[in-house]
Amino acid sequence: MTTQPTILVTGGASGIGFAVVEAALAAGWRVVAADVDGRSLAAARDALGAGDGLRFEQIDVADEDAVAKSVAAIERDFGPLAGVVNSAGIGQNVPALETSAAQFRKILDVNLVGTFLVAREAAKAMRNRGRGAIVNLASVSGITGNLGRAAYGASKGGVVILTKVLAVEFAPLGIRVNAIAPGPIDTPMVKAMHVEAAREVWLSRVPQHRYGAPSEVASMALFLLDAEKSGYITGQTFCVDGGFSAAGIILSGL
Repeated sequence: MTTQPTILVTGGASGIGFAVVEAALAAGWRVVAADVDGRSLAAARDALGAGDGLRFEQIDVADEDAVAKSVAAIERDFGPLAGVVNSAGIGQNVPALETSAAQFRKILDVNLVGTFLVAREAAKAMRNRGRGAIVNLASVSGITGNLGRAAYGASKGGVVILTKVLAVEFAPLGIRVNAIAPGPIDTPMVKAMHVEAAREVWLSRVPQHRYGAPSEVASMALFLLDAEKSGYITGQTFCVDGGFSAAGIILSGL
């Protein structure tokens, strides 16, 4: 069995997840890129190529049995998990009064329940080795009240508190759990949700006055996975947002 660390990245076929996969491979990790979308996985395979240190897995993170089977197969056939990045997520920009219960439940199922299921199954495997790290993707919409984000914001706010609870429960097992709350990042999902007018509004609230790159979030994820660099950090949520969550009134020219 290889001694290289293995991580599972959900939502690994696009956006932030894909950037994490690229960065982890460059850093020498063995990586499982998981996604529910078969076409996106095929495109990611074409972009990244094949190799002994890379595995592609089609997983619906909201499916409890599928998650358990996939984690068991990864442990058995690819390598013991040292870390997880829960990047799988969906979102919609819909006013609360127009959000159906079905829409609300679907977003919570993927973003919150899916994060919990993957973290739980990974922790069951990692506890036998007494070490590991889990990084959950939250959002600034989970810590601030952004218009149109009733379901998405609730799901990501849930990820923030879930991260704290899991960090407390998993600490005796040697497993650290942290979260990243990205601000506006140029991913396919954000590009679909942020029309031009919306981009102007977001940029007006970001002190750095730009959208972030997926690679900038990936760098934080790798830092939090690395026990040598972040071994005494757990239960925290780190905003990678160009200052969005810190900003109040922003006056131009000052």
